[in-house]
Amino acid sequence: MKYANIIINISHEAVDRPFTYIIPEAMEQNICPGTKVMVPFGAGNKETMGYVMDILDYPRVPIARLKEISSVVLTQDASEGKLIELAAFIKEQYGSTMISALKTVLPIKKTYRTKKEAIAGRESVNDKSGSVAEEGADKNSGGVAAKLDSAVTNNIEESMAGSCAMGQSVSKEKVSADIPNSVGTSRIILNEQQQSIIEDFTKDYDSGVRKTYLIHGVTGSGKTEVYIEMIKRVVAMGRQAIVLIPEIGLTYQTELRFKRYFGDRVSVMNSTLAPGERYNHCERAKRGEIDVIIGPRSALFTPFLNIGLIVIDEEHENTYKNENMPRYHAKEVAEKLAQIHGASLVLGSATPSVESYFNAKAGVYKLYNLSKRAIGEQLAHTHIVDLRKELKDGNRSIFSRKLFELMEDRLQKGEQIMLFLNRRGYAGFVSCRACGEVIKCPHCDVSLAEHKSMGKMVCHYCGYEIPIPKNCPSCGSKYISSFKAGTEQIEAEVQKLFPGVKTLRMDADTTKRKGSFEKILSAFGKNEANVLIGTQMIVKGHDFPNVTLVGIIAADLSLGSGDFRASERTFQLLTQAAGRAGRANKSGEVVIQTYQPEQYGIVYAAKQDYEAFYEEEMVFRDISGYPPSREIMAVLVTDKNSDTAFLLSERLAMVAMKTSESANVIGPAKAGIGKINDTYRYVFYCKSSKKKVLIEIKDNMESYLENNKTGANVIFDFNPMSPY
Repeated sequence: MKYANIIINISHEAVDRPFTYIIPEAMEQNICPGTKVMVPFGAGNKETMGYVMDILDYPRVPIARLKEISSVVLTQDASEGKLIELAAFIKEQYGSTMISALKTVLPIKKTYRTKKEAIAGRESVNDKSGSVAEEGADKNSGGVAAKLDSAVTNNIEESMAGSCAMGQSVSKEKVSADIPNSVGTSRIILNEQQQSIIEDFTKDYDSGVRKTYLIHGVTGSGKTEVYIEMIKRVVAMGRQAIVLIPEIGLTYQTELRFKRYFGDRVSVMNSTLAPGERYNHCERAKRGEIDVIIGPRSALFTPFLNIGLIVIDEEHENTYKNENMPRYHAKEVAEKLAQIHGASLVLGSATPSVESYFNAKAGVYKLYNLSKRAIGEQLAHTHIVDLRKELKDGNRSIFSRKLFELMEDRLQKGEQIMLFLNRRGYAGFVSCRACGEVIKCPHCDVSLAEHKSMGKMVCHYCGYEIPIPKNCPSCGSKYISSFKAGTEQIEAEVQKLFPGVKTLRMDADTTKRKGSFEKILSAFGKNEANVLIGTQMIVKGHDFPNVTLVGIIAADLSLGSGDFRASERTFQLLTQAAGRAGRANKSGEVVIQTYQPEQYGIVYAAKQDYEAFYEEEMVFRDISGYPPSREIMAVLVTDKNSDTAFLLSERLAMVAMKTSESANVIGPAKAGIGKINDTYRYVFYCKSSKKKVLIEIKDNMESYLENNKTGANVIFDFNPMSPY
């Protein structure tokens, strides 16, 4: 007799554990991990749907207490078992309920009445008629399966929407009209470095070696061409590939490039698709009609049967971290998914995350280097302008004299300019414009955040606070304040200084409408504007041949984010921004304006010297005990009652300290935003050299919460991408 551990399809913590059932002999051949079944559940033996987690030879409870599985829900979805295994990994690693993890990974279960619409040869699904059937349940039953299916649909919509940074969207009609469906005859001509990588990867793959590879390539070095050649080899073996991109705004150009080589065997999975369209893509993937899927982090959960390669482009981007429960990181989940399928994982970036480069140095990943631009053009020449000197010399304009001079020159030549305002992670820090001093926490070595309503500067890690200073504590200057410039102000200044110049602005306000992101980029690409002004969304992966000048208005802003990754993110953003200039035959220049010209993240970004930056950053990480030197877990406690939230956070911190004497517990303290929608927020951090210690701490805290019900909400976040 065989037994099955089954997770019941009810989203409630009380039943978020496997229940053991007897497998009837007649069903043994049809049941394996991942199988969907109906079982009698609870005192009333209500027929309830569940998923088989694993098969047992011996039960852990008396056989007399066990019930039998009622029936197998017929499905030909062989991919589901692997996705359920992935869900179990997510639950264990990120402190999620199993049901929440299942909702994250499982594809949409609704079927739709479909109406085929010919849009440039592509089939589209018109789902306005709604759902007509539920898999595994009667459509009118309103049962657990129907509720889970609805939740899965909603979760996928939310997950994909989370990857849609700043409300960016791409017009499906535009994509469909512009991208051919037949496989083109385009051939990639590789340079020596690219060819060497392909040959080594192919040798590994043909030998059955499956690894994680990190491609460190300067901007414009041709990483995408390498991805395509790798995928060609994997697809030729009858396997599928997933290509993750950090933002939905990059979907159009990425799909266009891949369509040239894979035709209609390429598809896209993102939040612009209606539920019926997403369902259609999932079904095509199961039937083997798609070889390559492109999309943000949720594209990882495409139900492919035989994944051979996963590519994560711009792997350093924090958009790969899911900010809703479960708080998984796509890179870690991709590693597990690759392991489940026996696939390879390729990470690529001009500015790899410190954690990934650390793994490459340690031999955990295999490192490939692309040190030259693909078609031989030189990297842009970079100028660092000291804004402290500009102030002393009487220049109080947004633009330094050097940037103004170069803008004037480029406009006269009919060339284009990009002006980048580095507001990523901006958290209201205070700095001195005379000497460049930033007010920092003496205990955590991160910038203090300004809370004007309280009149205080606060550390969002340990809770250290001081009154907002009126004068610089370093030089005594009165020029100390938070930065106030925005993209609208910059645009107004450009139009004032250069009357008649056509400008485009790309930020959260101008990209709210569907298709606006692509519309702005398309207009700039057609030379319909002289100057493009924007935040970080303008510096990622875009290629404009006529751009010969990039001005970085406030390089310091991301340095004041109050986050231990501040220098890393500054280096990454500045390097990416500098990479937008001089990408064709025209030489490019970059102006970095800063009050901290000696800061190593800025110095090495100007040189595009990643290796030197990494070495200096690792000294800071080692001394301060931040990843990758140590693992870190944030624990956020929220409740409508402030005392309840604070007391629970204190008790959980005590559980953490008792679990491991080697772990370092910081806090608890009030979160950066201490109250949202009348809900109070407290946070503390746990550090350890081993992640398994943090997982053990998390498990013990979950046990404490199960035995001590308070009604408060607790979120676990491993290696958080930003402070709370």
